Amino acid sequence: MLKGFAQNTIALPEIVNYPKQVYNAGTQNWKIVQDKKGIMYAANDEGLLSFDGSFWKKYTLPGGTGVRSVAIGNDGRIYIGSQGEIGFFEPGKNGRLQYRSLNDLIPENEKDFTDIWDVVPVGNEVFFRAYRKIFQLQNDKITVFGNAAWSFLGLHHHTLISKAWQKGLLQFQNGTWVPFSKADYFPEKAEITAIVPLTGDSSLLLTKHHGSYILNGETITPFETPDMRLIDEKNPYSAAVINKDQIAIITNLAGCFIINEKGELVQRLSKLDGLQSNNILCVFIDRKKNIWLGLDNGIDFIAYNNAIKHIYPDYQEHSAGKAAIIYKNNLYIGTSNGVYQAGLANEPDIGFIKSKFELIRGPKGQVWNLSELNGQLAMGHNDGFFIIENGAAKKIDSSSGFWTFLPLSNVAPSPVIVAGTYNGLNFYNFINGHFTNPEIHSHFESARFVALDNNIAWAAHPYKGLYKITLNDGVKPTNVAYKDTKHILSPNNNHIFKVKSRVVLSNDKGIFEYNEKSGDFEPSTLLQKLLPKAPIRYMKEDSNGNIWFVHDRQLGVVDLSGRQPQIIYFPELNGKITGNGLEYIYPFNNNNIFIAAEEGFYLVNYDQYKQFKEEIPIQISDVHIVNKRDSIIFGGYYNKEGEQPRLTNEEVPNIQYAWNSIHFDYSSPLYGKQSSIEYAYYLEDFENSWSAWTKKNEKDYTYLSPGTYTFRVKARTHEGQESKVAVYRFTILAPWYRTTWAYSIYTLLAMLFVYAIYMWQKKKFILQQQKHDEERRRMEYLHQLEIEKHQEEQKQLTYLHQLKLERNEKEIIRLQNEKLQSEIQVKNTELASTTFNLVQKGEMLMKVKEEFVRMKKSSDIDKDTDDYKKILRMLGDDKMKKNWEQFAVHFDKVHSNFLVSLKSTYPYLTASDLKLCAYLRLNLTSKEIAQIMNITIKGVELGRHRLRKKLGIQPEVNLVNFLLNFHSEID
Repeated sequence: MLKGFAQNTIALPEIVNYPKQVYNAGTQNWKIVQDKKGIMYAANDEGLLSFDGSFWKKYTLPGGTGVRSVAIGNDGRIYIGSQGEIGFFEPGKNGRLQYRSLNDLIPENEKDFTDIWDVVPVGNEVFFRAYRKIFQLQNDKITVFGNAAWSFLGLHHHTLISKAWQKGLLQFQNGTWVPFSKADYFPEKAEITAIVPLTGDSSLLLTKHHGSYILNGETITPFETPDMRLIDEKNPYSAAVINKDQIAIITNLAGCFIINEKGELVQRLSKLDGLQSNNILCVFIDRKKNIWLGLDNGIDFIAYNNAIKHIYPDYQEHSAGKAAIIYKNNLYIGTSNGVYQAGLANEPDIGFIKSKFELIRGPKGQVWNLSELNGQLAMGHNDGFFIIENGAAKKIDSSSGFWTFLPLSNVAPSPVIVAGTYNGLNFYNFINGHFTNPEIHSHFESARFVALDNNIAWAAHPYKGLYKITLNDGVKPTNVAYKDTKHILSPNNNHIFKVKSRVVLSNDKGIFEYNEKSGDFEPSTLLQKLLPKAPIRYMKEDSNGNIWFVHDRQLGVVDLSGRQPQIIYFPELNGKITGNGLEYIYPFNNNNIFIAAEEGFYLVNYDQYKQFKEEIPIQISDVHIVNKRDSIIFGGYYNKEGEQPRLTNEEVPNIQYAWNSIHFDYSSPLYGKQSSIEYAYYLEDFENSWSAWTKKNEKDYTYLSPGTYTFRVKARTHEGQESKVAVYRFTILAPWYRTTWAYSIYTLLAMLFVYAIYMWQKKKFILQQQKHDEERRRMEYLHQLEIEKHQEEQKQLTYLHQLKLERNEKEIIRLQNEKLQSEIQVKNTELASTTFNLVQKGEMLMKVKEEFVRMKKSSDIDKDTDDYKKILRMLGDDKMKKNWEQFAVHFDKVHSNFLVSLKSTYPYLTASDLKLCAYLRLNLTSKEIAQIMNITIKGVELGRHRLRKKLGIQPEVNLVNFLLNFHSEID
């Protein structure tokens, strides 16, 4: 709570926050303006922002500098001031804003300047203020006014006013700056922050630290009121006129203040009320008289002129709203936290009354009902039945929680009061101004929904059914459960109301009313005709006979004030009001309809809401290739005036066939009412009719065929009021292979193809003729050759026969020779084998001889006997020595003169060496060789060693392999 401002208005307008994460740009926003189409623009730290109610766009300057000021010129251009830069944005050929710098018009010696803080269009001229210079743009020429420290530039009605250090308050006359007449009273050091026009010729002038003033004609007088003095202490930074009697003043310290022309505070909005910050840099009032604030950390929209406002009786707690009543010029609001009271003044729209809510002394927690009973204010509470008087709640009955109160009699004061409680119905007598409990009750189930009719009470439980209670003037009431013979009850959501003097039952099966003649419920012809075909959860008839209702947490009213009943919905409140059987509506009068919400109450000025019949704007915001947002075809702007020109066929945009999937964004810049807007679209030459109405504000068309299309889109409000139709024409070009040039090439190629076919056929005929002649000549030639061939074949046959005879004879001789050679080889092999055996035997005999001689020497046998000599002659026979020579001859025959070749190559080999070589070639082991040669195995190894040396074989070469390969190498 700000010191000095103890009260605020009872209701607050809706505040929509746009932080930097939403518009995706810089934090600070220095100026906000609106063009003729309703599009908003903000001078932002990172460039120029635009917003059409649905889509934010950012336009950066070539140097990437921030924009400090912006204004819409009379020529439709968007003039901006930046850091050492002035210029303007205007639509380009593709409907996208393009920037044009004006620095080239500034004289070279005047181009050194800092931030441009003010841009002020005056007629056909535009003025730009920097700290040391003011630039005047007129007829594409810039005049510079320097030599001063300019601290302000603005309009006093149609007079351009400036403030310069040591020059005071100045006005622009006849192309020069002259002192403002009779301005002596104005403090020299006062820093002006805003000038806003008032009625007549006067204006409000705000300063920083030097108070506020009224400029009336050419005079300046202080503007001092208690509220203005408090506002002056909060650093007023700018101001804007809301209407003929209200002005919005923004500050750097305390948010936004709404005052009237008398300087009295009407309303204050700060961070505690929903603003993002109390440090506000600019304020703008749009065409619908709603407020836009440029903040130090975002942008806020205040739906100041909307017919729906919010009531938070517990201020920042935002407890759920439960009940409301105006009693003895006080507003009482029941919440989940207790009852709050605020005094009322004589004001048609209660929301604008300045007052302060106070919490009623008494029980805290859930309040279910507030009713005026016999001139007293009754409260139904979770803790019981209470009477509120003198700011406190007095307990009547705490036996249960109380839902509702109804007087049994239509004539006040009613002697008996019926109360719906957590347990059923309680009855109270009213005697001498006091409520007494005679302990008469009818308990069955919780009775939140109760309707009285002719001494009968009907109580509905959402899912346990319907009960009929005969009251008997409050004496011995009897209750019976309703016998649902017609099966009209629903498993859930059964509710009972009194509407149009009828007892009405609503549930998921429909709306039924009680027929006294039949004694049963029947479908309500009247209400089913008036109300929508939806499960109605709540109904309330106001003093004008209109029926307020809720279904699916949507608020509506059947307005019966016209010639025909009309259903009006409030889409702004969809999903925000209370639900689940706790819906509540208090229609005090047409200016003040109280709606219980999840947070506090909504206050609806129904008369103002119905009067909203303004033109619905619609525009196509963007056209680009699907999935390629940077490929913009159309940026949403048609011309400087914001109008849609009629394009000739030559002017219709052409789109390459490769980009034949198009995305459209469209919107209605109806700020504060976006939830009530629906759209319908139609693409001519592609679709046959308009689409169904939808909340969606974008549409994709993919894989469009070549051709010219016209996209149409329109908007409507929930009341059915439609906008004009926005149109965009475009042409999808045929692919290159379907263009005129391509078809010309195809035709030329076809002609060339036909000609080529003709020439080919002609050539083919000539070639066939030539081939036929050549074939004929060839056949004649072949015939001659056939004859010659036959003759030659006869000669060949004769020759071949003779040759065959000769070849057969040679073959026979060759085969015979091979057979003989084979037989000789076999015989030689056998001979060699036999000879080898004889050698073995001879050697064995030599061993026997030697053994015999040894035995003779060691015995007494006579050596001279004939028998002894005979044996020695037999053992020493020369034939045994010749066995080897015979073996060698046969071995060479078998092994192709191996020994002869070896001896020839190595002449120094001895007979023993040759024997060893022969045995090794036969792959005999050392043991076998020792037995044959009649030596030891060691002797064989020594012989092998000597043989390696004689043959010159290296250690790594195998001796046997050498001998096996020797003959092949020789060969």
